[in-house]
Amino acid sequence: MLDWKEYRREVKGRVGDLAKAAPEAMKGYVALATSGDKAQHLDGKTRELIALAVAVTTHCDGCIASHVEAAIKYGATKEELSEALGVAIALNAGAALVYSARTLDCFDQMSA
Repeated sequence: MLDWKEYRREVKGRVGDLAKAAPEAMKGYVALATSGDKAQHLDGKTRELIALAVAVTTHCDGCIASHVEAAIKYGATKEELSEALGVAIALNAGAALVYSARTLDCFDQMSA
């Protein structure tokens, strides 16, 4: 497994390098990433738990490190995180099911 604290530090450093090389792209990303800070209906902990479920679904270790750090700051418990991860697991299985049906449909059309 990763040393997540070291990995997070390294990612922050490389992102800083990218920000210097492509400041406008980074400015756009930061606007997207911080837009939830002004949200009125979901609290920070809930947003971070959603972000973690999405991070698992998109296979982003950098997102996992960043959003675990933020979820902890918002007071998320391991049990709450585990429930959010259960949602990610279910959706990934559901997506595999739907894409399996699509694959069968493709096979049927192409073999006709």
